[in-house]
Amino acid sequence: MTDLDSRGALRAPAVQWPTVSPVNDDLPSPAPDAWRGPRPGVAAGRGVSPSRARVKPPVPATGAWREGDPVGGRQFADVGTFDLESGARLPDVRVAYETWGTLAPDGSNAVLVLHALTGDSHVSGPAGEGHASAGWWQSLVGPGAPIDTDRWFVVAPNVLGGCQGTTGPASTAPDGRPWGSRFPRVTTRDQVAVEIELARSLGVTSWAFVVGASMGGHRVLEWALLGPESGIDVVSLAAIATTAQTTGDQIAWAHPQLGAVRADPGYRGGDYYDAADGDGPHVGLGIARQIAHATYRSARELDDRFGRLPQGGEDPFTDGRYAVQSYLDHHGDKLARRFDANSYVVLTESMLTHDLGRDRGGVEAALAQVTAHALVVAVDSDRLFLPADCARIAAGIPGAEPLRTLVSDFGHDGFLIEFDQLGPIVADFLGERASVRD
Repeated sequence: MTDLDSRGALRAPAVQWPTVSPVNDDLPSPAPDAWRGPRPGVAAGRGVSPSRARVKPPVPATGAWREGDPVGGRQFADVGTFDLESGARLPDVRVAYETWGTLAPDGSNAVLVLHALTGDSHVSGPAGEGHASAGWWQSLVGPGAPIDTDRWFVVAPNVLGGCQGTTGPASTAPDGRPWGSRFPRVTTRDQVAVEIELARSLGVTSWAFVVGASMGGHRVLEWALLGPESGIDVVSLAAIATTAQTTGDQIAWAHPQLGAVRADPGYRGGDYYDAADGDGPHVGLGIARQIAHATYRSARELDDRFGRLPQGGEDPFTDGRYAVQSYLDHHGDKLARRFDANSYVVLTESMLTHDLGRDRGGVEAALAQVTAHALVVAVDSDRLFLPADCARIAAGIPGAEPLRTLVSDFGHDGFLIEFDQLGPIVADFLGERASVRD
């Protein structure tokens, strides 16, 4: 019999949706219903049953490390005042960093690890007081790991403009208030200039190996030129999932992320550090992270993993979400709780300045000046820093090995996930350098 509603119209059949259950593995997964409270713009109890929802604590105005917070494994170096490329002067710069291993008497075993956009100095080691999560690359760095801290003296600084102990917008300015909106723009070269002073303070006159991926790879390439110019040799390097020059496509992806943060009323032009929990720029920062995260993963992975499946207990035909939307919501919330909106803006804008060829006769001319033995690694499914970007680096550095490529469904994030491929590549490369030195 035809199913009619009270007005005599055909009643739409109830949609029977398959669902996605959260996966308990090492990869980020869709947020379980129990992890989240009501979504912005959705009344409490709609979309998620109140009996299943558990409201999270409000998001703090900033997830930055602040003076008085637990130090964890951080060490600090005061490296002075810097005249930045913007023309601004930044006084009393402090660098937070971590080290592993022991510097050899002749200084020949120093390794510099440079983090990506939302990373920090905690490359290796457990979560604990001062560190909300375990080291982001500890499969690669540690005792017996490819970068073996029983052999190498490893240094990992938090980048200038960051929010985990190095001078940045959340840091205290000379007047006793947070820098906030007054923090100047910084470039990739400014960041490396600060890291050069850190190296000097540590007594490092030569890096046996400088390695980084994504934004960290930008600094690796600048180190290859600025280091030797400053009297600090770079013997070998690894530039992973990165580029020698930020492209129009990469700038385009960054633009709406910056707009999302700045459009949040809680951003207050960058001066929000005295805001109450829940009243900071977490919505804008979360949206920025969602945009970015979509570029960090491949279309193949998102479609194979989520497709058009709804989040469990929700109906996308009413006010519910698809599972991939829940996944992005989870990652936006997660970053907003551990990072700082101003640092996100400052570091994203620093990435836009990256151009190894600026004032050096172009990218190819600059790459040709690199004297370090180079390893360049691409991810085949990377849609942020394309394999072609990496191929350009490998082709341009005279001492570069042939381009190595990780085969991965995970896109740009493959450099964090595909350890079974990346680890042996790095170990073999360092083994070659050791045999040359010996």
